[in-house]
Amino acid sequence: MIEFPTLTADAARSAHLVPLPYTLPDHMDAEQWTRGTFSHRGRTIAYWLYLPKRTEDAPECPLVVMLHGCGQDAGDFAAGTQMHVHSGGAGVAVLYPEQAQWDNAYRCWNWYKPQHQARDGGEPALLAALALSVAGEHRVDRSRMFVAGLSAGGAMADILGCGYPDIFAAVGVHSGLRAGAASDAMSALSVMRSGSPGAGGTAGRGCAVPTIVFHGDGDTTVHPGNGCAVVDAAVKAHESETLQALFPQATAGVSVRGRRFTRTVYQDGMGRCGAELWELHGAGHAWSGGDGQGSFTDTDGVDASAEMLRFFLAHPMPAVA
Repeated sequence: MIEFPTLTADAARSAHLVPLPYTLPDHMDAEQWTRGTFSHRGRTIAYWLYLPKRTEDAPECPLVVMLHGCGQDAGDFAAGTQMHVHSGGAGVAVLYPEQAQWDNAYRCWNWYKPQHQARDGGEPALLAALALSVAGEHRVDRSRMFVAGLSAGGAMADILGCGYPDIFAAVGVHSGLRAGAASDAMSALSVMRSGSPGAGGTAGRGCAVPTIVFHGDGDTTVHPGNGCAVVDAAVKAHESETLQALFPQATAGVSVRGRRFTRTVYQDGMGRCGAELWELHGAGHAWSGGDGQGSFTDTDGVDASAEMLRFFLAHPMPAVA
């Protein structure tokens, strides 16, 4: 059986989901969306939640947590990534948390601040508690909970994967940075500009979590070397935990609309995948294959949402004897 964390009694008393009246954007079906807020340990966060259509006796569904980038909100990110469109057909719920402007003037997740980089503190604790609360409310399969994000959201997704491997079975990082890549605003700007100095080993990783990464080699906002650093850290964690070397297998391809890419899959001798890297040739700082309704999207690219969902569903939480 898998042993999952639960909210403590004190945390449960201070944590609650509150639906909010809100005008739905045009791309959202009112029957399947909930707008609400969640409070935990004195912090409050807003969110959009998409639930697939299912019967009362349907099995528990997987959940993907999607973390937007700077300058975005949850509705914008949903419109641009269309993760819920892909997920709906697969019976997967999608949670879009939303950073408050009073917590960051640019709506960035505070991935570069030490108080938001570890388990049981700051934004990681809030987001993990939100995911658990939604899972409890909506019959979510706790062995198939995943987290993905863009840019600052990608960096926070990696932090959540490192800090909560008992909650998130796999991680997706698009145009983001590895956990622990910076410790303040100045070092954040430096690593964004020049790339991560070294892979950082397995620091901060409770255990190996399968990780899929997308990064444009023309990205001038977050240096492409950061995507490689995320993959390198995930590979090292897998090799350290399993004592099995991962071997890269690269293939080249072209999206339907002509964007070239190189996909590298890192597998061990038993066929287990520890990481997957998509290098998007000529692409900038934008969600690959995204919809033009949202900001920071590359409509010409391979569909990152579809590929992330495929990767996630292939990597449920391993059973613990």
